[in-house]
Amino acid sequence: QVQLVESGGGLVQPGDSLKLSCAASRFARDYYAIGWFRQAPGKERERVSCLSSRDASPYYADSVKGRFTISRDNAQNTVYLQMNSLKPEDTATYYCNLRQLGRVYWGQGTQVTVSS
Repeated sequence: QVQLVESGGGLVQPGDSLKLSCAASRFARDYYAIGWFRQAPGKERERVSCLSSRDASPYYADSVKGRFTISRDNAQNTVYLQMNSLKPEDTATYYCNLRQLGRVYWGQGTQVTVSS
């Protein structure tokens, strides 16, 4: 069983930045994909950004391209989401997602609220 622990959410104003962290208890050696999803009230969960252990190019949703950056620290089994120029429409619960060895894991979610 893999555990994901998220942190970094909060209440910020439009234009501010936040950095989310997701620490995994372990990554698979061969292949894994890890990233962030978000879900706003009354909306479906959407994929925000992700990267895999094999691909050099991460995925970004169109709505966050140029503002969000995903990165990882393999030594710490941690993935980050740097969120800049935040907008009110970025308000959501953000979930870390890990896929490896045929299983899918979710973090508990961290709330990001962007409001003036």
